[in-house]
Amino acid sequence: MTRVGFVGAGRMGAPMVRRLVEAGHEVRALGRTPEKRADISALGADAATNLATVADGADAVIVCVFTDDQVRRVCLQSDLVDAMPAGAVLVVHTTSSPRTVNAIAARGVDVIDAPVSGGPHDIAGGEVTLFVGGDDDAVARVRPLLSAYGNPILHVGKRGAGQLVKLVNNTLFAAQIGLIAESVRLGAGLGISEAALLEALPHGSASSRVLGNVARAGSAEAFIDAVDDFIAKDIEVVRQTVAELGGDLGALNELVNAGLKG
Repeated sequence: MTRVGFVGAGRMGAPMVRRLVEAGHEVRALGRTPEKRADISALGADAATNLATVADGADAVIVCVFTDDQVRRVCLQSDLVDAMPAGAVLVVHTTSSPRTVNAIAARGVDVIDAPVSGGPHDIAGGEVTLFVGGDDDAVARVRPLLSAYGNPILHVGKRGAGQLVKLVNNTLFAAQIGLIAESVRLGAGLGISEAALLEALPHGSASSRVLGNVARAGSAEAFIDAVDDFIAKDIEVVRQTVAELGGDLGALNELVNAGLKG
């Protein structure tokens, strides 16, 4: 049994907590309000009221918050890292900048970045994809833990590499949405309805996972509305990270813009 501290038991984190508990791990999760603590207890985990208590005695601490700024507040502007025992591993699931996980590691703690690709239903089924960056030893120590909800667990390189792969993934995802939106526009100009296109194209050579998702949503606009808050946040991180590294999105840029609202 592994002792796990957990920060961010929300839309994505709650099914992770449940899967960890069901796998036999001892989980203590942060709950700042009575309502949130009740939700955590319902998942089978212990509720903690502060970050130091979350980390106390933990073999691993998992952070699954929404933004890079939240990761920095939790890990760099609190006592969470200082309260972690020697040898514990910090796992960051949030899609964020590689610079953030490296700044956390500079505090003297083993850190792996493991952004996810998938949704709550994938986590609940134990089949969410994890792009993992970190030292071999640290990754090996938490792999049995992550396998409670992650499959496949893809160790793609050193610390920060998981974030970079996820950012490329989400750039391609947004570009594919934009490509579909432009294809719908083309079809309309040729007199083909969007409904007819979305019924037909998934059966042709243009089929893709994204196209299938758009077809199930009923329209490109409906799908963009559903994912925009999440993908726009990640694309902002992409743009900042690429600029920091001296690169650019190249031909993907216009398609990414077409795949976002506004």
